[in-house]
Amino acid sequence: MPTRLPAHAAVDAMRDGGLTSSELTEAYLARIAALDGALGAYLTVTSDLARAQAAAADRRRAAGDDAPLLGVPYALKDIFTTAGVRTTAGSRILEHYVPPDDSTVYRRLREAGAVLLGKLNMDEFAMGSSNENSAFGPVRNPWDRARVPGGSSGGAAAAVAADLCAFAVGTDTGGSVRQPAALCGVVGLKPTYGRVSRYGMIAFASSLDHAGPLAKGARDAALVLGALAGHDPADSTSLREPVPDYAGALGRPPVDLTGLRIGVPAEYFAGGLDEGIRTAVETAIGALDGAGARRVPVRLPHAPYAIAAYYLVVTAEASANLARYDGVRFGLAVEDDDLWRRYARTRGAGFGIEVKRRIMLGTFALSSGYYDAYYLRATRVRELIRQDFEAALGECDVIAGPTTPAPAFPLGAKVDDPLAMYLSDIYTCPADLSGHPAVSVPCGFVDGLPVGLQLTGRALDEATLLRVAHAYEQATDWHTRRPDLAAVTPAA
Repeated sequence: MPTRLPAHAAVDAMRDGGLTSSELTEAYLARIAALDGALGAYLTVTSDLARAQAAAADRRRAAGDDAPLLGVPYALKDIFTTAGVRTTAGSRILEHYVPPDDSTVYRRLREAGAVLLGKLNMDEFAMGSSNENSAFGPVRNPWDRARVPGGSSGGAAAAVAADLCAFAVGTDTGGSVRQPAALCGVVGLKPTYGRVSRYGMIAFASSLDHAGPLAKGARDAALVLGALAGHDPADSTSLREPVPDYAGALGRPPVDLTGLRIGVPAEYFAGGLDEGIRTAVETAIGALDGAGARRVPVRLPHAPYAIAAYYLVVTAEASANLARYDGVRFGLAVEDDDLWRRYARTRGAGFGIEVKRRIMLGTFALSSGYYDAYYLRATRVRELIRQDFEAALGECDVIAGPTTPAPAFPLGAKVDDPLAMYLSDIYTCPADLSGHPAVSVPCGFVDGLPVGLQLTGRALDEATLLRVAHAYEQATDWHTRRPDLAAVTPAA
């Protein structure tokens, strides 16, 4: 079935003339119609737009165009603005918002010839680790629909795992690409901060937000990053650095990792890690040893403080960014003759519980008398974490560890315990605080649920991360496993 094809294989099939983008797009639209009612991955399906873009891609190919993503159907987390297409950020306050312009991510993929199937469900304003905070209902994990897919890019991870798109683009603020990728058994890449433009990406925490691909394998992630990366004058944090040929840097299989050093931090294997995940990750590191890599012990001494620092920094930035939703300029407006009551009623009706919680926490952390004690101290810990990564990556080329502390948990299990929910990101948020690139790769199963191996690399060295991930995929077949959805019927 063509929807099972990784993006690079679909391109090969279209290049050889055995498949057209229109045929592949119709296959994906039919699969979305048949299965997404049971999963809830999509918030908007752009059927007419997808068909038009697919036909345009077929014409480009017939004219001799051979772009790496030409004609490949994909989906966007509903946090990237798309002119003329509803963009909600998973929130009631933007339920009917149709933006006037495109995000840079969408524009670059459109120029590359990729075909937009629709916009994906997410935790409201990317605040969550389970996709249960969406104002439009939760996403269900394709491996077990009674469990969460992770978050906040849960719709993206579920859609890729269920073959409802060839790849997706999500956002990662504290692990929101890598954590759901691990829980759904797909590849999720968070690039270096500033490598991919944030223009048109609805802000959660501006110094932490990263856009990155979720894909069926490392080669696909490399192709997508190649299309997304590069300087953007519309984003002041965008880096003026050359973009390498990520796909070309993967090397031909079998990939030889001789001489490459894999750093293994003891802090990532301390108490609280599920034993099944510990075994799977240690076995995965052993497979990298078998490909020629050499493991070395490294230290990340401030990693245990990452969650506390992260939730002070991220809530402070969220409280500032979300002040723009006031019922005056755009989005939901609850009318009232008194301006302050209008603000309060609009935000009360438009924001969900988790968003309100984070706004209040962030406002408190920034308030007079508490700024130095909380926010400023958190920024200092953030710098120590960055220095830890720099020191560790001076002793090794890539740091390896688990992506999540446990497999996917049941829906509803942590919604009443925010602190337990926040700990789902214990291994992913350090790289967001430091800005270093990181990728999650499927590395096994625990009780029938996927497990992720996380690799963290030097700033702007995504090429090495992807090469190591690709080498691991040559030694295993975990990335090829897909959930059996043959018996799935739409949920009531």
